[in-house]
Amino acid sequence: LDGSPEADRRLEAMLFWDVNNGIARRSWARNKEAVFAIKREMKRTPGLVVTLPSDADEDLINGLFGE
Repeated sequence: LDGSPEADRRLEAMLFWDVNNGIARRSWARNKEAVFAIKREMKRTPGLVVTLPSDADEDLINGLFGE
């Protein structure tokens, strides 16, 4: 970090990626607040695309694999 515009640009990009990656990981763990936050950020940032988790029916899973 040398105070140059290029260093500022890189810092912003790294922080953006780091923060949103953390939110995405929490959303994949089915954290409802993280799913909300990453959806909101995807609306705010058109280039950001995150695969959201799919919730499975617990009764269906338990019926297939036992309880």
